[in-house]
Amino acid sequence: MIVYNVTVTIEENIEDQWVKWMKEEHIPEVMATGYFKENKMFRLISHLKEGEGLTYVVQYFAESKGILNQYITKAAPALQQKTADKFGEKALAFRSLMEQVD
Repeated sequence: MIVYNVTVTIEENIEDQWVKWMKEEHIPEVMATGYFKENKMFRLISHLKEGEGLTYVVQYFAESKGILNQYITKAAPALQQKTADKFGEKALAFRSLMEQVD
């Protein structure tokens, strides 16, 4: 199992709007691509300091690196652009890949 881990720091004043959009629009669109088996969304609580923004992590689970690479080349650019168009620099993301260790 490969995990596509998206960590997003958002401005506090957009939290409600961003979370609603993620749950109702963005995550369903990502899942509709068919590349992932499941997803999970987390709010980071270990380093919260006033004024530093809020951090969320969304994890998408793919069967293989090959499937994930297909998502990255075929579907991700348009979805990432849609996010950037909606939130701009108020929501900054970085992505990492993790492999499940059995």
